[in-house]
Amino acid sequence: MEIIKTHKDLQVYRLAFQAAVEIYQVSRSFPPEEKYSLTDQIRRSSRSVCANIAEAFRKKRYPKSFIAKLSDAEAEAAETQVWLDFSLEFNYIDKEKHALINDKYDHILSQLVIMINSSEKWCH
Repeated sequence: MEIIKTHKDLQVYRLAFQAAVEIYQVSRSFPPEEKYSLTDQIRRSSRSVCANIAEAFRKKRYPKSFIAKLSDAEAEAAETQVWLDFSLEFNYIDKEKHALINDKYDHILSQLVIMINSSEKWCH
């Protein structure tokens, strides 16, 4: 069993970080008129997933705060999926790239829900 010392050891954090990097890379090709709307929003929400996971990990001494931060991460992940859907609808990304990234967020969401539902295993 892997020892988890920091948030960077969490599988869900690593997956969220990888997905945020992918979003940055694909959003570099979005049109300039999307810079202050779709591009900024999808980058912000994807990065916020990682930040909220890190904050939750540091608050595991406080179960309610831990759950609240994981819930924030869950909401940001879902928001990122909405921006991905817009990116697909506007033909800024292809169906294959959308499916790959969206699948990562489905896994991230599943892992966050599991952590929330089993918070007693994480909090001390």
